[in-house]
Amino acid sequence: MTGAAPAGPLLLGIRHHGPGSARAVRAALDAAGPRAVLIEGPPEGDALLPLAADERMRPPVALLAHAVDDPGRAAFWPFAEFSPEWVAIRWALRHDVPVRFIDLPAAHSLAMTDSPDPGADHDQEQGRAGDAGAAGAVAAPPIDPIGILADAAGYDDPERWWEDVVEHRPPDGRLVDPRAPFAALGEAMTALREVYGDGGHPRDAVREAYMRIQLRSARKEFGDDVVVVCGAWHVPALRARTTVTADRALLKALPKVKAELTWVPWTHRRLARHSGYGAGIDSPGWYGHLFGAPDRPIERWMTKVAGLLRDEDRFVSSAHVIEAVRLAGTLAALRGRPLAGLSETTDAIRAVMCEGSDVPLALVQDRLIVGETLGEVPDTAPAVPLQRDLARLQRTLRLKPEALERELELDLRKDTDAARSRLLHRLRLLAVGWGEPAVGRGSTGTFRESWRLRWEPELYVQVAEAGIWGTTVLTAATAKAESEAGSATALAEVTALAERCLLAELPDTLPVVMRALADRAALDADVGHLADALPALARTLRYGDVRSTDTAALGEVAAGLAERICVGLPPACTGLDADGAAELRRQVDGVHTAIGLLAGAVPVDGLRERWTAVLHKLAARDTVAGVIRGRAARLLLDEGRLEEDDAARLMGLALSPGTPPAEAAAWIEGFVGGAGGGGMLLVHDERLLGLVDAWLAGVPSDTFTDVLPLLRRTFSAYEPGVRRTLGELVRRGPATGGPAGTVTGATAPGFGPALDEERAEAVVPVLRLLLGLDVEDAEGADADTADNAMEPLGATG
Repeated sequence: MTGAAPAGPLLLGIRHHGPGSARAVRAALDAAGPRAVLIEGPPEGDALLPLAADERMRPPVALLAHAVDDPGRAAFWPFAEFSPEWVAIRWALRHDVPVRFIDLPAAHSLAMTDSPDPGADHDQEQGRAGDAGAAGAVAAPPIDPIGILADAAGYDDPERWWEDVVEHRPPDGRLVDPRAPFAALGEAMTALREVYGDGGHPRDAVREAYMRIQLRSARKEFGDDVVVVCGAWHVPALRARTTVTADRALLKALPKVKAELTWVPWTHRRLARHSGYGAGIDSPGWYGHLFGAPDRPIERWMTKVAGLLRDEDRFVSSAHVIEAVRLAGTLAALRGRPLAGLSETTDAIRAVMCEGSDVPLALVQDRLIVGETLGEVPDTAPAVPLQRDLARLQRTLRLKPEALERELELDLRKDTDAARSRLLHRLRLLAVGWGEPAVGRGSTGTFRESWRLRWEPELYVQVAEAGIWGTTVLTAATAKAESEAGSATALAEVTALAERCLLAELPDTLPVVMRALADRAALDADVGHLADALPALARTLRYGDVRSTDTAALGEVAAGLAERICVGLPPACTGLDADGAAELRRQVDGVHTAIGLLAGAVPVDGLRERWTAVLHKLAARDTVAGVIRGRAARLLLDEGRLEEDDAARLMGLALSPGTPPAEAAAWIEGFVGGAGGGGMLLVHDERLLGLVDAWLAGVPSDTFTDVLPLLRRTFSAYEPGVRRTLGELVRRGPATGGPAGTVTGATAPGFGPALDEERAEAVVPVLRLLLGLDVEDAEGADADTADNAMEPLGATG
C-alpha cells in the first residue's frame, strides 16, 4: 500500500495491541513532532495519564471505569507495552507534549450499556482494525474490514495479511516516510466505509461525533500540528466534513452516570481472551517479544523457547535452535511471507525441539506465546478505600497477587498463616474470588488449610462492588454478613453463614447470626432442613477449637437440632419416591458425620447412642426406602455397632425372593454404593459378596433391565482395581463348602475370621531384614514386635 499524508491533523489509524503499529506510531511521532497528541479513550482518564510516566507503572495495565452507584457496571481499556496508544502516551509524556483522550466519556458509555456484562465488546478489535470500544456496544459487526482487505490482496487468512503488511514491516529506520502507511490504510478504510457505512454499528456515529468535537477543540488550541491515534476504522469519520451543530445533535440527551476511573494491573492471559474483559489477542507474549527485540527476533525467540524447554528437563541443544531458525525461515520463504511469523516458528519448534509432539508445544503456548505477565500500578493511583486496605494487607501478609495460579498451604497455628486465612475467608464472604479452598495434603487435624490463588483483573471490579459495605476488609465483611443474616430465609443459609463468619473471624457478627439462627431453628419443623443445617454447625464447632473462638451458643443450637432430627427422622423416611429417598440418604450421611463431630463437643449426654438407635430403627423398618435401610446398616457396620452376622442377615432379608428387584437393588446401592469403601467391603467379606452374587444371578430376565442402571451406577463408582478384584472373586466362584449365598464355616483362600499364623510366619524373616533386626533375636522381644507388626498383613491374607 502506498499513499501520501493529507493536510491537516495527522490521523494515525492503528489496530490495538500490535507491535508493528506501535513501532510505526513511534516513528511517525518522531517525524511529525506534534504539539499535542490525542488518543482514543475516555476523557475522564486525562488526570491519570501522568502516572504512565511513573517508573513503577509496568504494562500490561488497564484503565478501569465503573459507575459510582453501581460498581458492577464497569469497563476496561487495556494497554500493553506494544499497544500503539501506550507508545503514544509515553512519547508525549517523555517529550512534554500535551496528551488527551477524545473518545466518548465513560459516564455516557457506562450508562448506555445494554447488558450487565461490562466487557461485551472488548474483543471486537480483532475484526475492526483497532476499535477499542467502550463497554456496552452491540455485537460484532457483520463485516470484517481486515478480512475484506486481506481477500482483496489474495490472502485467505486476515491475520496473516495483517502481520505481513503491518506487524512485519521494516524497522523504523528503513521507512522513507513513517506516515505513508497510515495514509494508505486510511484510504483503504475510507473506501470500505463508502461501501459498508458504519459496518453495522450505529453507535459508532455517537462516538465519532464526540471525537470530532474534541479534535476541533484541539485544533483551535494547537493548530493543525496535532496527531490523533485511533482505530483505523474511525479515520474516515474523523476526516469527514461535518458541522458542530450536527455533531452536537447526535450527542443530545445521552444517558449519563457518575463514573470513577483508575489504573489497574492487567495480564497477558486476559489480553488473550476473546470474551468478557478480554482484548482478543491470540499471542500477547509473541507480540511483546516482537516489540521488544532490538534485532534478529526469530533467533531470540528460538533461544527463549530452548531455555523454557531446558528448564522443564527436555534436551534442547544449540543445534536445535540453529535448525529451528533455518526451518522457520524456509517455511516463510515457501509460504511467500516477508518474515517468519508465529505459525512458521511454531511449526519449526514442533518439528525440531518437540520431536513432533504437541505436549511440550502446549507449554510453549502457555508460558511464552500467551505468557503469564501481570502488570504493576504505583500506589499513587486512585483506588477505592477498600482496595487500599486490601493492598496494605497483601503487603503485610506477603500475599502478592499473581496471574499464575498457585497452591497455598496454611498452618493455622502460625500467626501469619492464620491472618492469611482470615483475609481469604473475608474476601470470599465479600464475593471477591481471589482464593478458592482446595483439597490439601491429608491431615486428621483442623489446623491446615489449602487454597488455590489466582489474581484476575475482574477482581478490581468485585472489590469496588464490595466497597459499599465498608472501607476496610474487616468492616465490609462484618456489614455484609450482618445483612445476609437478616435477609436469609432458609435455616441452612444461616448455618452456612455462621460457619463462614467463624472462618473469617468476625466476632462482632456472630451474635447477630446466632440470633437469626435460633429464630430460624425454632420455627423450622422440616427434618430435611434441619439435616442440611446440622453439618455446617458441626464443622463450625470443630474450627472453633483451632481459632480460639467461643462457640458455646453454637453448641446449644447444634444439640437442639440433633435432638429434633433424632425424633423426626424415622417418620420422615417412609413413603418416599426414588428422588426423595436419594436426597434423604445424602442427608443421613451428613447428619451421621456431624454427630460424630459433635460427640463430646455439645452439652448433651448420650447423643451418639440415640443416633445409633435411630439407625437401627431405619435399618430394620420395612416401610423405610431400601436405599436408606441399606445405608443405615452400612453406617452401623462401619461404626462397629452392627455385627457382621447381623449385617449378613439384613442383606439376606433385603435380597430375599419376596423383595421386588428394584427395592433390593436400592438396598445394595445404599449399603455398598459410592466410592467410599463399599467395594472393599465386598472384597474382604465373601459372605456379603456371595449374597449379592446369588441375588443378582436369580433376578428374572424381565426385570433385570430395570435394575441394571442402578447396579451399574453403584459399581461404576468403585476404583478400577476394586472392580477387577471383585470380578476375579466372582469368576472363582463361591466359598468351598456351601452354595453361593450361604453362610458356612468354610472360607475361600485369602479370607478368614482370624489371623493365619502359618502364612504370617513366612514373611517374618523379610520383615526382620527390613527392620534391621538380628536373626539371632528370633526368640526375644524383637520377634514379638515383628509378629505384631505383621498381624494386619496376615489378617488380610
